[in-house]
Amino acid sequence: MVVVVKVLLFARARELAGTKEIEGFELPAEPCSVASFLEAMVARFPPLSAGVDSCSVAVNQEYVGREHVLAAGDEVALLPPISGG
Repeated sequence: MVVVVKVLLFARARELAGTKEIEGFELPAEPCSVASFLEAMVARFPPLSAGVDSCSVAVNQEYVGREHVLAAGDEVALLPPISGG
């Protein structure tokens, strides 16, 4: 069964992927962890490999770990670290 999620990308992740939002991002199988989701994102957007390891991930507006299992319809946000002064 395929898991379909909505993806929001912020800051550097948005720049690397070339988009701020992906409706209907399909993940190959259930259960699908955040770690598997990140691998799928890098496969689709190879430039993300430069920074995806340092991104925080929020699912349905709550921060989660890499082991969190995604469900169909989840909203997944990639949030790179904030820097500046």
